[in-house]
Amino acid sequence: MVNTKVDLLGTVIDNPVIPASGTFGFGYEFAELYDINILGTFSFKGTTKEPRFGNPTPRIAECKSGMINSVGLQNPGVDKVISEELPKLQKVFSKPVMANVSGFSVEEYAYVCEKIDKCEQVGWIEVNVSCPNVHNGGMSFGTSTDAVEKVVTAVKNVTHKPIMVKLSPNVTDIVSIAKACESAGADGISLINTLLGMRIDIKRRKPVIANKMGGFSGDAIFPVAVRMVYQVYDAVKIPVIGMGGISSAKDVIEMMMAGATAVQVGAANLVDPFACKNIIEQLPEELSKLNIKDINEIIGGAH
Repeated sequence: MVNTKVDLLGTVIDNPVIPASGTFGFGYEFAELYDINILGTFSFKGTTKEPRFGNPTPRIAECKSGMINSVGLQNPGVDKVISEELPKLQKVFSKPVMANVSGFSVEEYAYVCEKIDKCEQVGWIEVNVSCPNVHNGGMSFGTSTDAVEKVVTAVKNVTHKPIMVKLSPNVTDIVSIAKACESAGADGISLINTLLGMRIDIKRRKPVIANKMGGFSGDAIFPVAVRMVYQVYDAVKIPVIGMGGISSAKDVIEMMMAGATAVQVGAANLVDPFACKNIIEQLPEELSKLNIKDINEIIGGAH
């Protein structure tokens, strides 16, 4: 019998497989297909202070080994997430859920996190710092050590739940950003978010996506994600959640050997809604093939 349980910032989860924010909605849609309680947990749709309709369409562009999206954080706003979405989720998911929070100012991050922190269903808060900082010319919070520290400090001052910071790969030095998160009090690091990508319609001679550029995800970014998780694991003492192009049980093992305590599955859910279920079912078999009896043995095993 293979042990797949891992300790995620003080909470033991049945396995390290977590659907990534933005690819699993608020969970109950997938509960119509299978029992989502088999998941370790999942990160629900990115939540902001006010409701957001998102970016203009088209928002999606296909690629050879992935996809580009520019959805624009479409969500009903934190008040409706708490009053409507979480009660619906509670009917189908009995485990603690991960809340993904976005903001366009330090104050907005703190406001949303303080509200979410009071929700009993929420076990962890994942702070997405890939959002444009409206008070700093639109530059992403996650591209500056100073901006990241300010967000993490503000959030930690108003919360009691574990805080994970979701980092953008669109930086020259991922390690310095991760270290800044740790020094400001982050409990864990999630990486990587999407790479910046673009497609052009050669018949129309225009970008495919209305917003011109968007987040590139899928199989093609897996090697980049593995590299960044490996680097950050060496640099910080807090746990790392790895994501980016994971679509199989073997990918999970590789990412954990790079240093991830748990993993998130994103774009694969949009290709196959049973992706996470299949990975969870295949994981013990793949571990057994490698004579691994406890999945915790492989965390950082490639270092």
